[in-house]
Amino acid sequence: MPKSDIHPTWYPEAKVICNGEVVMTTGSTQPEIHVDVWSGNHPFFTGTQKILDTEGRVDRFMRKYGMNSPDNQTDAKGKSNKEDKQDS
Repeated sequence: MPKSDIHPTWYPEAKVICNGEVVMTTGSTQPEIHVDVWSGNHPFFTGTQKILDTEGRVDRFMRKYGMNSPDNQTDAKGKSNKEDKQDS
């Protein structure tokens, strides 16, 4: 038998509150959970997320790792995939 009186109180219907509104219920050791962001108002889950490409960081990453297009990708030695196929 497990020891008694060592576990926190379990609330099976704990309320998750965002901006003063109950958004869902879940099980928790707290009766109320106050959150600032949840999946109902987060830009990633609502589809309103915008990718900001400041100073060409995405383009620089794509060039660095050769992700521009399958035709002109380069490996770490600087040789293109077309050159490798011709050498073989």
